[in-house]
This record gives sequence, C-alpha cells and structure tokens, in this order.
Amino acid sequence: MADQTADVVIVGGAVMGSSVACHLAMRDDFSGRIVVIEADPAYETCASARSAASIRQQFSSAINIEISLYGIRFLREIGAALNVNGDRPAIDLHEGGYLFLATPDKLNILQENHRLQQQLGADIAFLDPDGLKVKFPWLEVSDLAAGCHGVTGEGWFDGYGLMQAFRKKARSLDVDYIAAKARVASDGNGGWSVELSTGERLSTPVVVNCAGASGGAELCRQAGMDVPIVSKKRCVFTFECKDKLERFPLLIDPNGTYARPEGTGYICGSAPPEDRDPDCHDFDVDYGLFEEHIWPTLATRVPAFEAIRPGAAWAGCYDMNLFDHNAFVGAVQGLDGFYLALGFSGHGLQQSPAVGRGLAEQVVTGGYQTLDLSPLAFDRLAAGTPIIEKNVV
Repeated sequence: MADQTADVVIVGGAVMGSSVACHLAMRDDFSGRIVVIEADPAYETCASARSAASIRQQFSSAINIEISLYGIRFLREIGAALNVNGDRPAIDLHEGGYLFLATPDKLNILQENHRLQQQLGADIAFLDPDGLKVKFPWLEVSDLAAGCHGVTGEGWFDGYGLMQAFRKKARSLDVDYIAAKARVASDGNGGWSVELSTGERLSTPVVVNCAGASGGAELCRQAGMDVPIVSKKRCVFTFECKDKLERFPLLIDPNGTYARPEGTGYICGSAPPEDRDPDCHDFDVDYGLFEEHIWPTLATRVPAFEAIRPGAAWAGCYDMNLFDHNAFVGAVQGLDGFYLALGFSGHGLQQSPAVGRGLAEQVVTGGYQTLDLSPLAFDRLAAGTPIIEKNVV
C-alpha cells in the first residue's frame, strides 16, 4: 500500500490523544491533516474507560493545581465547547468535593498545601475535627487533626463521556482515526515514519505519544529514548450502604484509601502496598485488597460502612511515572517533532483539557500561549529535578 502523509500523527486515541487532536483541529491557525492511531478502537481496556474519573485542585504543586483549575472550567462548559451541530455532550459533573483527612503527623503538610491552593484561587475549606463532625456527622474524627474539603471545583464525572466528546468533536473537524498498532522510526530526513499493523505507513513531521500504559514507553524506545514509565494496575470496587449519608464527598483517608458516591452506591479503591504492586498489564481484580485493607479502613472511618453489600469490581492500568508520579508533557529535546503526553499516573482524565490545549499550542507555535506547562517537560528527568507532589492518590 502506498505511503500516506500527515501533518501530525497522534498515537493513542483515548482521552489524551483525542483532546490533543480536538484542540489542534479547533485552532484557526492550523489546517493540516491530523491522524490518530488507536490500537483499541472499542476502548475496552483504556484507562479513560476504567478510571474513577474525578478532578481536584488539592495538589501540593502549583502546576497541577493550575491545570485542574482550568480543567474544572472546561468541564463546566463542555456542552458549549464540544458541541457538534447542536448536539451538546454531557458528562454528569458532580462537584461534591474531595475531602483530604490528616492525622497529627501530617497536619503541617495539609496546612502548607492549603495555603498554596488558596493562593492560586482554589475554593478549599480547612476544617478542624469539630468542623469536620459538623459538616460530615457520619465521619469518625477521633484520630484526626484536620481535613480539607473542596467546596466547589472538585468532584467526579463521566470519564468515558469526556473521552467520547473529545473524539466526536475531533472527527467532526475531519480528524482521521485509524484502528491499528503503531511503530515509529526516524525517516532520516528530520521527520518520522509510522508503520501501522494494517500494512500502511505514514510519513509525518510530528508524532505525539499519547499511548499510555498500553504502549507509551515502548513507543519512546522506538524513537530512541527511555522513560521511567511502567504499567500499574489499580482496582475499583463498588458497594451499597443501607444508611443514607448526606453530602458524601470523594473521601481520602490518611492512608490513601478513597471512596465516593456512584449512582445509589459507592466506589472505592486504594493503591496496593509496594510488594503487591508489580508492573502489570492484566485486568484481574485483587479482591484480597478490598477484604484486607479497603473495607476495614472505610468501616473504621465511616462506621455506617461496617455493614455494606459489595458489588461489581474492575481493574485498569495506569501509565505510572516512577520518577515523580507526574506526567511528561511537551517537545523532547534532541528528537525534533516528537512530543510526549505520557506518565499521568492516574491524573490523565482531569488533566486532559489543559494538556490537550497546551500541546496544540506548542505544536503550532513552538511554545505555550495560555498555561505554561514547561514544569512537566521531559528534561526534568536528566536534570534530576522531580516535581514533589505530596498529595499522591
């Protein structure tokens, strides 16, 4: 089959790749051909479809806070931003807030984070144990020093719906989606050759690696670079509780276990201990994690959860950045025309609006025009300057 050409090839067509494609196609100063390559066109195993799908400003690093402040504005206005011929997408956004809880040994971290969040404009309330008990009377607070609750701007949404909204908008703007696996190589002339499992070959000056846990690190190796990104499995469990708990937020226990409402019940999860967290590409659910850790934690923190009815569970894989658990975003020095949006470590859905917009700016203009995403550049790895994020969930 004859070679094809494209101005931009995006490998990975889930939420991040589709956001990049959508933002590129919406720009008045870009008119080239955009091709998105997606190995899983049914999106059965992508993180976008298997995530707990939430957004928060309660980070400890300014760049992550600023990314999500933009993200919540985008999600609130998604119907207008991504409408296609009057069909306005809906993602069922619930601004129920995150509730981060701290024991006395972590109080100073919570206070430092809260000060930064407030400085940047996040709407986060700081509550002492008495204040927590007044606002959330179902909560056990005897071991707590304080908690921070997102009054507005934080919550959860339909992550699959967000991905499909980006994808539908991109396709309406003539972005081509091809179902295939991809391999990349330099073409020897300053551009890139992208081989597809269909037998096709694409020549392009720009490749954007949004391949995530399923192939992002391998695509980097093909391009001539190594990244400390691996696939890690995370499990999500559902349950029902007979008691009605008013104003239940996305609760983060001090040990990292989380729970939030979903429909008439709840979903929950937790990162496994390091000795039970190998690099992984399977989707087998670790039910022992729920029985041995998650449920006991939640039953202690919320006594009403001592009597629950467990439901369905599923697993998904994140592209985990072992360097600092933050994404690598932007152009790669020394690899002209090769861009990264990789290693989001579980934050990809909420960061997709800002990162898609920023990468579109960088591809077209050579720099960032709105929010400066340079703190996420890949060169921080060689410089040994990680982004220290204390609120890793």
